[in-house]
Amino acid sequence: MIAALKGEVWDALPNRLVVGCGGVGYLVHVPISTFDRLNPFKGSEVFLKTYMYVRENIQNLYGFATDEERDLFLLLIERVSGIGPSIAMAILSGMPVEDFKRYVVGADVAELSRIKGLGKKTAERIILELKDKVGVVESWNVADEGAVANASRDAELALIALGYKQAEARKSITAASKANPGAEVDDLIREALRGLS
Repeated sequence: MIAALKGEVWDALPNRLVVGCGGVGYLVHVPISTFDRLNPFKGSEVFLKTYMYVRENIQNLYGFATDEERDLFLLLIERVSGIGPSIAMAILSGMPVEDFKRYVVGADVAELSRIKGLGKKTAERIILELKDKVGVVESWNVADEGAVANASRDAELALIALGYKQAEARKSITAASKANPGAEVDDLIREALRGLS
């Protein structure tokens, strides 16, 4: 599994990059949000968080500028029925992650439906399944309670995206937060995963 790439941009289009690493050029599909954030051009160096999508006759590499983008991508393709990588990428290209979360929390079908390629029924299914099956919305709905609360919430969402149930993710993150007050997201995730293994 290719988890990240750091290398030189060999080719750059708004929805895909060719990144050279060790003499090998990797074709990486990226959302517009990542392209805009990185502003890649031939010869520049980029660092991408990646996910390798493998199915019977498909092997695609998807790249993201932030953990939040990659986590939302994984959440959509793994937890919402009928959502594949192309729709997940359209969602990430269509609006910032924070706006998407806000519209899901507010059950705003109209705003979600404005994303190109996302119809009303798909928007309704995303809202319903994220609320009912995963419990992610509850985490997204938590009011801002400072950096520590944000780190805990982001770590919890990352564990949910990795396939853990919300209850066990929250329990392990709470324990990790108590053991390491003020820890950052990555440290909380590592500590929580130790407790879950």
